[in-house]
Amino acid sequence: MVKELREKTDAPMMECKKALTEADGDLARAEELLRVKLGNKASKAASRVTAEGLVGLYIAADSQTGAVVEVNCETDFVAKNDDFVSFINQLAQLIAEKNPADVAALNELPFGEGTVETTRAALVGKIGENISVRRFERMQTANKLASYVHGGRIGVLVEFSGPEETGKDLAMHIAATKPRAIDAAGVDAAAIATERSVAEQKAAESGKPAEIVAKMVEGSVQKFLKEVTLLSQPFVKNDKQSVEQMLKEKGAAIQRFALYVVGEGIEKKSEDFAAEVAAAAAGNA
Repeated sequence: MVKELREKTDAPMMECKKALTEADGDLARAEELLRVKLGNKASKAASRVTAEGLVGLYIAADSQTGAVVEVNCETDFVAKNDDFVSFINQLAQLIAEKNPADVAALNELPFGEGTVETTRAALVGKIGENISVRRFERMQTANKLASYVHGGRIGVLVEFSGPEETGKDLAMHIAATKPRAIDAAGVDAAAIATERSVAEQKAAESGKPAEIVAKMVEGSVQKFLKEVTLLSQPFVKNDKQSVEQMLKEKGAAIQRFALYVVGEGIEKKSEDFAAEVAAAAAGNA
């Protein structure tokens, strides 16, 4: 009966055994109890930090519509779970096809036997870890789309024109170098201001004349922009030419890109595993 209940619910074996005991062997009642319990598990997990996860990518057959999505979980182990991977891949395709306005709208879309949100909650109950859909970007273009995923943790979606191979090369380059923008115009003004301020403070300590200091500051800012803008970066497959030079040689161009790195910007909780085990043991004593 435990085996049968586990196959029906995919709940952990001990949870199935407890539910059957509580239900006095009534299989239907045990299944009901488990669903209640899994729902509770989902709500308890909702407060836990999700800094691990995967990036999912989808591009339609015509290479003109695509999406990238980041879904987070608590541990790297769950990020390798087949159900988790399947959920992300289906989600990327759903985003490309249905074009939701934001994560809230995505959560309400029909999915599986319910909605994206009910499917996510059921997955939390099944796996026992918090899972959250963090962000996504959809692209639709008259040009072409290319993508690249590195280890499931870095995902790139690129809109470009030119040879197919160039699109793949661009996506791989972006994953490797993580540029902030295509060119200087796309770099956040606050980031440039910070670089300028740091450069000014360093240059001021040199004791050199004001006109030299001004040149030093401008040189530092330009060096920063060269490092963080895609077109100025040395191309990863041939560092003797910039990405801009490579694109010109190929008769290609890039219009935009989305770069997702799993957990980027999420404050990950530092765990003392030994202390956690000791606390759990004390709680069960």
